[in-house]
Amino acid sequence: MPESYFHLSAQEQEEALQVAASASGRPPHLLEKDIWVVWALSVLFESPLGSHLTFKGGTALSKAYRVIRRFSEDVDLTYDIRALAPQLVGDRQAGLDVIPPSRSQEKKWTDTIRKELLPAWIRDQAHPIIQKGLEELGAATCRFTSECIFIDYKPVVAASSYALPRVMLEFGARSTGEPAKVLEVRCDIEEHISEVAFPVATPRVMELARIFWEKATAIHVYCAQGGTGSHDRFSRHLHDLMRLEQTGFVDQAVHARAIAAAVALHKSAFFIEKDAAGNRIDYTSAVRGALRLVPEGQAREALRVDYQRMVDDGLLMDDAVSFDHLIEVCRKIQTNANGVHPPEGIQRGS
Repeated sequence: MPESYFHLSAQEQEEALQVAASASGRPPHLLEKDIWVVWALSVLFESPLGSHLTFKGGTALSKAYRVIRRFSEDVDLTYDIRALAPQLVGDRQAGLDVIPPSRSQEKKWTDTIRKELLPAWIRDQAHPIIQKGLEELGAATCRFTSECIFIDYKPVVAASSYALPRVMLEFGARSTGEPAKVLEVRCDIEEHISEVAFPVATPRVMELARIFWEKATAIHVYCAQGGTGSHDRFSRHLHDLMRLEQTGFVDQAVHARAIAAAVALHKSAFFIEKDAAGNRIDYTSAVRGALRLVPEGQAREALRVDYQRMVDDGLLMDDAVSFDHLIEVCRKIQTNANGVHPPEGIQRGS
């Protein structure tokens, strides 16, 4: 039986990473970080918490669906709002998600979850599970905030200033995470080193179409705000949409009208944002013909710099397209999404 990667000496781990880097063309520090990402997923989803967790975002597109070709370093997770806050939601559910019954309840639910329930859940349930697993390995430490757990591992190869030797597990708990399905996640190094056992995870993964609409509406907000929000590491969202277009998944996603409507309804309740003029952003209009995926002016130039940083650190597994080409593909996706006939209407849950 192959020996576990975590039972190897630091020198043996480094040698394995260097061999795999030579074979794959991937930077060794990213192969190392990927091992810790998969380890974290395996620990969480094998725990009692796993049945209510959903893995989503760019890392899910890369690791579970394998439809994007970039290293995605952070882990985006949702803990089912019905499990976290039954006292708030009761038996209420509208479509894919649980939605507050009124505007006044939106703020109450958000404040209760973000300031009380989620921090307590991370402190008392999620963090101890990760901490116990790390203590058994003796190779990393972890710390937590109100929404994240950070795994600070001891690198055996030199890290970079962009992809630090740290895995961030970021949790949300205002969604059901549906629709989702169980998929297998393996380490990138595994196909190059057969005599060593690496972590394997089987997380519950958000459906691809919902990940698309969550990313698309996040880009819409960035465009509407003219780049006044954070642009650090944001260009990856545009890159991910480009890869979905290249791999033929965008048409499927833009025609998933029930999911588009659910994302709009959910964000209208829980992710209220204002545009550059101070007006509340209308997510419903965004998914019904007014989606913006192409930033302009300073907002675009900030993403150009951010994109180049990602390219320079080797996070893309293939030759990088130019930033201008990336923008043109996003323009095509925008036109496609806005040309799809929308559903009749979106009703607030009663």
